[in-house]
Amino acid sequence: MDKKFYKYINTLFVVVPMTLIMAFVGLIRNYGFGENWVLLFLKSWSTMIPVAYLAAFVIIPKARTITESITKKE
Repeated sequence: MDKKFYKYINTLFVVVPMTLIMAFVGLIRNYGFGENWVLLFLKSWSTMIPVAYLAAFVIIPKARTITESITKKE
C-alpha cells in the first residue's frame, strides 16, 4: 500500500471503533434498549463518523505538537 494513504487509513481504524463505542454508550444512556434502538444507533453513528474523522485530522497534529513540546528534553 502506498505510504501517502497510511495516515488516512490509520485514522479511520481509530475513528470507527471509537465512534461505535461513543454512539452505543450515548444511546443506551439517553434512550436505553427501547423501541427502534438499532435505528437510533445507526443514525447517531453515521453522524459521528464524518465529524470525528475530520476532527481527528485537526486534533492529532495539534496533540502531537503539544506532546512534543511537553516532553522535549532541554
